[in-house]
Amino acid sequence: MRRAHDEKLRLCDALERIADALPGVDRMICLSTANSIVPLLRSIHQYEEAIIFPAYEEAVVGSEANLASTRRLRAEHVEDECFAGEVTEILLAIGHGETVENPEAIGFMLRGLFENLRRHIAFEREHVLPMIGIAG
Repeated sequence: MRRAHDEKLRLCDALERIADALPGVDRMICLSTANSIVPLLRSIHQYEEAIIFPAYEEAVVGSEANLASTRRLRAEHVEDECFAGEVTEILLAIGHGETVENPEAIGFMLRGLFENLRRHIAFEREHVLPMIGIAG
């Protein structure tokens, strides 16, 4: 799980560097990042939903608030993957030479994704992982 979080945080850092560099971002970095976003998130989300969340739910049996947390985290996975698809499209367009017409809007969008991901990781590290005996 620590490796999964580290991979997501590296993605967040890459998105932040792109957002900070707009409009003069390296096209190859955009392409590389775009091609990794959705597969990385899907893989990690599948792992969390198959392994981590069931272990957490078992550890907190009887606590409705905590079961609501995994429902929310699963919903965030869907939202993040949809958002990641939109970010991928934009980064692919930039990577293929499309002019960055509105760098502020694109930067805002990138920041929205990586801030959501970082918040999700922080919640898992503070609440989910300690309950299942994994240090965040």
